[in-house]
Amino acid sequence: MKKTLILLFALVTACSVQAQKFGYCNSLSLLSEMPEVKAADSELQAYQTQLTKKGQEMVTALQDKAKVLEQKNAEGGIAPKDYEAQMLKLQEEEKEIAKYEQEVYQKLGEKRETLYKPVLDKLNEAMKLVAQEQGMNMVFDTGSQVLLYADESLDVTPLVKVKMGIK
Repeated sequence: MKKTLILLFALVTACSVQAQKFGYCNSLSLLSEMPEVKAADSELQAYQTQLTKKGQEMVTALQDKAKVLEQKNAEGGIAPKDYEAQMLKLQEEEKEIAKYEQEVYQKLGEKRETLYKPVLDKLNEAMKLVAQEQGMNMVFDTGSQVLLYADESLDVTPLVKVKMGIK
């Protein structure tokens, strides 16, 4: 009886594994062809340029102030006490620049997420629809470089391209 149950379990498991249908898709390839990604890249680059320009202006202003202060000190045109006080102010400005730099990274991350989330959602939805239409239980992503081998007939990338309107 026990052997019969084990044999029956093995047979049911083998049949259910055999009935499953798999596919794979290269998401990185699809993303590189999506016009939405190119637009998001462009917008993110412009935003980054805008933010870094302000930071560069802050650094340049600080360097100019430090240069003038050092020149005054070298010429003896500033009292040691005043020199120390102005150096402390410059150090505070340097801390503000470092704080701004951290804000830039945070803002860029938020902007990146805002721009790319709809694109990734669109790609995932198209993959899901193709998988459902093809009766697939699983679709692996070769863009993540985890899949070691797959038969080319299982590649659903062209179907997802069609679903998304990419030529």
